[in-house]
Amino acid sequence: MSWYAYMLICADQTCYTGITTNPLRRCKAHNEGKGARYTRARRPVHLAWLEECADRSAAAKREYEIKQLSRTGKLELARGRMQRD
Repeated sequence: MSWYAYMLICADQTCYTGITTNPLRRCKAHNEGKGARYTRARRPVHLAWLEECADRSAAAKREYEIKQLSRTGKLELARGRMQRD
């Protein structure tokens, strides 16, 4: 089973980062109000960035790395302008 780190852009232009095994199902859940509390009041959301990871641990570590980025860094990552070390 593959794990993914993902980033959503919310309707208020904020970023949300999480992990999942099924990105499309998870994005749908966020948009139906069944996702994280943060995204419930910020719908609709759209998938802005996705990265496949080796396992759940790697996905969680990548999620943490992304959450440490500034808003500008997150948006650059979503636009494909930021390279991973």
